[in-house]
Amino acid sequence: MTESAIPSLIAQRFRGFLPVVIDVECGGFNAQTDAILEIAAVILRIDENMQLVRDTTHFYRVVPFAGANLEEAALKFTGINPHHPLRIAHPEQEVFRDMFGHIRTRMKDEGCKRAIIVAHNAHFDHGFVRAAAERHNLKRNPFHPFSSLDTVALAALCLGQTVLSRACVAAGLDFDPEAAHSARYDAEKTADLFCYMINRWQELGGWPLAESDNTLVDEPDAGTAA
Repeated sequence: MTESAIPSLIAQRFRGFLPVVIDVECGGFNAQTDAILEIAAVILRIDENMQLVRDTTHFYRVVPFAGANLEEAALKFTGINPHHPLRIAHPEQEVFRDMFGHIRTRMKDEGCKRAIIVAHNAHFDHGFVRAAAERHNLKRNPFHPFSSLDTVALAALCLGQTVLSRACVAAGLDFDPEAAHSARYDAEKTADLFCYMINRWQELGGWPLAESDNTLVDEPDAGTAA
């Protein structure tokens, strides 16, 4: 193992996975047919105080892929106008190549073997990311193919809330409803919530990892649990 691949604390904490918080804003609910309009990826790190914190945010406005469906109700909900003349957006393939590149670089730096999606209703965002990677034949998708970490389930357990805004308030985090439904804002608030819950669990004695259990995850096979 090279020096750059020595497992970091975050690799040890998440069994070789790099948690990356994702939020996708879309033109509908169908990952196969509906456009991705915005996506943000928040990469996390463990700081000098052993706290999980936000590090870098990669945010993109996305040009709908050719033939993509745009539901009027979804556009009204997000407030995104994909045809606005001042909207600076990039082709979907370009966006995902750039985002995946940033994530793979951090995986190498942290000694992680895979990234894992963290999201609020993670199956939704995971589905859109996977569909985009398949649509553009991107072979180096860094994310685990089917496992994810869902902040809805974690917030229900830790805070008795499942709605992102209410969970943030219960955790003592600021939440601006006027800023919601931007991929950047929602991803960063989801990241703050996830970090709060992980750090609180650590404070209660749920971590650090036992010295005898420092095995990192192997590359997953289809049908194999993470």
